[in-house]
Amino acid sequence: MTQSQIRPRRSVLYTPAANDRALSKIGRLSCDVIVIDLEDSVAPSEKAAARQKLATIFSARPQHVEMAVRINALSGTWGADDLAAAISCKPDAILLPKVKTPHDILEAGKLLDRADKDMKIALWAMIETPKGLLNSATIAELGCDPASRLTCFVAGTNDLAKETGVTLADDRRYFLPWLMQMVLAARAGGLDLIDGVYNDFYDVEGFARECRQAANMGFDGKSLIHPAQIEAANIAFAPSAEALVEARAIVDIFARSENQKKGVVALNGRMVERLHLAQAKKCLAKATAVNRK
Repeated sequence: MTQSQIRPRRSVLYTPAANDRALSKIGRLSCDVIVIDLEDSVAPSEKAAARQKLATIFSARPQHVEMAVRINALSGTWGADDLAAAISCKPDAILLPKVKTPHDILEAGKLLDRADKDMKIALWAMIETPKGLLNSATIAELGCDPASRLTCFVAGTNDLAKETGVTLADDRRYFLPWLMQMVLAARAGGLDLIDGVYNDFYDVEGFARECRQAANMGFDGKSLIHPAQIEAANIAFAPSAEALVEARAIVDIFARSENQKKGVVALNGRMVERLHLAQAKKCLAKATAVNRK
């Protein structure tokens, strides 16, 4: 992804397609991404009705946010119909649950190719099973091939906890190796990476702490279950004022005529390399993208 293509994905809010009250608010929210959910938050008896609402939801879609649709697994009862309905609405992305192998991405991509020849709909993959986690590096490699449409990983921490019996308590200390495995895989494939949900939306301090933890680990944003979580996520995953000051200083010092061909320069008592220049430019580009919103 080039710097001009950077899109902030600090706050990714799941909104059940069956919840009219929640849907009525999406045009007024300040999150970066809204995921219209057809999967976990929709009861089996409501699946068909929720799917039929997609056209109405997207006919009045807000323009200030990315819009994605989380479908049910293609291997299950509802997935194929969900995918067809989602494609007809032309979302920015389709979020595939329980991705276990590259085949899951390629299968969805083939179906998309028939209907979306302009390649405007991206695929996001939820990594939420032991098999998906073990295969995360291989799955992420598809991000290097634009034809695969894969652009983002989403950590499904609740499902991973359920499938493995590993607790999310104690600041997720037992999950940290797996979360960092996702970070490494996503970066190798050039993908964005969204952290899993925080289940207690009344716990403001705990949520903010987990956002800071994820940002420090390299995640781009956080999955949200309630609008009350948006502000804290937007703050945690945006470049800080201090980071922006440092980034501008690095860009400025390399822009000086005497430094334009140098690989290393001194800045405020430390050595700064061109890799730091690349990081600084990305930081400033992300801030620009946030300010555009």
